[in-house]
Amino acid sequence: MTLEILTPEKKIYSGEVLGIRLPGIEGLFEVFDKHAPLVSALTKGKMKIIVDRNTSEHFNIQGGFVEVLDNKTTVLVEGATVVD
Repeated sequence: MTLEILTPEKKIYSGEVLGIRLPGIEGLFEVFDKHAPLVSALTKGKMKIIVDRNTSEHFNIQGGFVEVLDNKTTVLVEGATVVD
């Protein structure tokens, strides 16, 4: 699936991924390839991008929203920092 992560200042991620784990307001949830359409609020927490079977990236986010539509996931967050 295609993933885009945007802050008010810039695009911080764009590319093809296997999935993503997000901090929803009612707990963690995951989105994978061909997920049903979804819009959800996000809270402050850790976001994990599953790039492939051996690679993942982690970000601390400040909250925002996620939209899943037509195998594209768009994450709009107030702020994000990379976690090493």
